[in-house]
Amino acid sequence: MSTSVVYSHETVSLDGQFFSDCEFLKSRLIFAGGEPPISENCRFQDCEWRFDGPAGNTLAYLKNLWGAGEKASVQAAIKEITGAAR
Repeated sequence: MSTSVVYSHETVSLDGQFFSDCEFLKSRLIFAGGEPPISENCRFQDCEWRFDGPAGNTLAYLKNLWGAGEKASVQAAIKEITGAAR
């Protein structure tokens, strides 16, 4: 658990982590598809988000669906993510 930590110009693995009141400045944030991280009251500024492993595979699959004309399916997933589907 990280509380009130400032990450500046760092590479941070997110899988399974808990962050509270942290600040991420110009950092590389990597999610590899493990246990989803929890971020409470965190701030992000100019970060690079990377999705590796299974998380990257999921994004590649969604990109392939989009390219195959399944835009409605991908848009439905985005609505689910943003809560707009409710």
